[in-house]
Amino acid sequence: MSKPQAGSKFRLTLALPVGAVMNCADNSGAKNLFVIAVHGVGARLNRLPAAAAGDMVVASVKKGKPELRKKVMPAVVVRQRKPWRRRDGIFLYFEDNAGVIVNPKGEMKGSAITGPVAKECADLWPRIASNAGTVV
Repeated sequence: MSKPQAGSKFRLTLALPVGAVMNCADNSGAKNLFVIAVHGVGARLNRLPAAAAGDMVVASVKKGKPELRKKVMPAVVVRQRKPWRRRDGIFLYFEDNAGVIVNPKGEMKGSAITGPVAKECADLWPRIASNAGTVV
């Protein structure tokens, strides 16, 4: 599962370590997602892999439709509570942690996203950007 080559990702403050639970922001039927692993994160002794907005994670559905629950699937983080700094100097954060379920290529399982999506995520994942209501 490789990331799309749309653009290089600017490093954000990491917000969601392995074990974090985030809301599911799409209409796939899942309510929340449990982070199992993070794609493309190197290892350091005793450090938990963590994700930020725009990162692909491996997640399982903890609450939602029975056919989605207890299955391991890729997801992309679209919002994070932890403030991060943009190149222009502003600090930005959202009121919740949220992600959307995708397939390994980055195409969404659902067809709509509730709430805003981080610009860092929309730049990296064009299929998510096209389904987003607002990009912040």
